[in-house]
Amino acid sequence: MKVFDCTTFFDENLMLEVRFNILNKYVDKFIISEARYSHSGEKKKLNFNINKFKEFKKKIIYVVVENEPADIVYQKRDQKLFENQSDTRPNSIKRIAYQRDKIVESLNEADDSDYIFYSDNDEIPNFKYFNFRNDQNNIIIFKQKLFYYKFNLFCDRVDWYGTKGCRKKDLISLSWLREVKGKKYPFFRFDTFFSKTKYQNIKIIEDGGWHFSQLKTPKDIEIKLLNQEHHDEYKLAQKNLPNIAELVKRKSIIYDHKAKSQDYKFSEEFKLKTLSIDHMPLFLKENMNKYSEWFDYE
Repeated sequence: MKVFDCTTFFDENLMLEVRFNILNKYVDKFIISEARYSHSGEKKKLNFNINKFKEFKKKIIYVVVENEPADIVYQKRDQKLFENQSDTRPNSIKRIAYQRDKIVESLNEADDSDYIFYSDNDEIPNFKYFNFRNDQNNIIIFKQKLFYYKFNLFCDRVDWYGTKGCRKKDLISLSWLREVKGKKYPFFRFDTFFSKTKYQNIKIIEDGGWHFSQLKTPKDIEIKLLNQEHHDEYKLAQKNLPNIAELVKRKSIIYDHKAKSQDYKFSEEFKLKTLSIDHMPLFLKENMNKYSEWFDYE
């Protein structure tokens, strides 16, 4: 039984370094997927350099996504945001799904009984409490703590169901796996028999790891926001947003995770909390000096 850790990559070298070190003793292969375009559709150079991670080189499979998905919809550039989103959010979702699903082409080394896990780059699972050998569930979901700007600046508004996995024999696609609901449904929910997102045979790992969001400089945070799935909302909100550097300084975010998908998410400000080092993975506890700029000391 082998373990394949799959993720996408934009330019997050810090997160990859931390990810590799935390997961190395559990993982047989790391699969990194990078596209030649951003999720907003802008062409980009390839940023991943395997020589920066020589210690893990033998475990890394690097996937380059050369083209956009075939079903991208192109419209005139003079349309305003939100008049018709068919050239913004839906296209972004297609690009993200395509980049994830290209990873499957690199799973030829995996057997049916091997575990395939997918996370976004900044979602790091805690495999410490998962029994790889004896688990009989079809889908594994890791409930993670959400952090912003620093490793220990905690957002307590939501539980983050980030990393998800299954055995290769049960894998439909990685975009399917990503959309599985972070909830174990009871046996009497007959709708689960026809659903591709709601399942009964799920195991949720309660102490499931860490989602380290936006551990970047304010300038790099803005670059990410302009290129991610919700780039359309961010562009619309820019003129009304506080300066990102000010938000970091105030230890605040202005993104409402609890807003419904059809609602506007860049709204009121939410304060982050500083957590102790006890909540961090062992690798970060042992390397606080190395990453000191990425910790909040109140």
